Amino acid sequence: MTAAGAARLRAELQELKTVERSRITAAIAEARAHGDLKENAEYHAAREQQSFTEGRIAEIESKLANAQVIDISMIPASDKVVFGSTVRLTEEESEEEKRYQIVGEDEADIKAGKISFNSPIARALIGKFVGDIVDVQTPGGIKTYEVIDVQYL
Repeated sequence: MTAAGAARLRAELQELKTVERSRITAAIAEARAHGDLKENAEYHAAREQQSFTEGRIAEIESKLANAQVIDISMIPASDKVVFGSTVRLTEEESEEEKRYQIVGEDEADIKAGKISFNSPIARALIGKFVGDIVDVQTPGGIKTYEVIDVQYL
């Protein structure tokens, strides 16, 4: 994952551990004060939220422990498309220009221009250079792109 993606996960983890856990613990305590736990919907909802939060904490901790964090700003800039780089493309048929950053699966957000390194377009682009023509198999058929620019931001 990129350094920015790892930082976002660390921030979410900190929020869950400090803020959410405290809020949920307070909600459970308040629900317990209402009496019979078998028929207490507030208590069961708080316990369910606690379970979800603890699961998410474990998931984030596992991802961070197993992640290989790549700081793209530390890689010498070149014209080669690599993980973390931002690529500007022109679609040959429509001449539409697109811009994507190649990121880890957890960071992918097509609306923000971030695509997973496992996506068909990223797999086709990695290792290519500025000026290369790339054919990408998409659900709508083969699309041809030209690599216009590669940035290491």
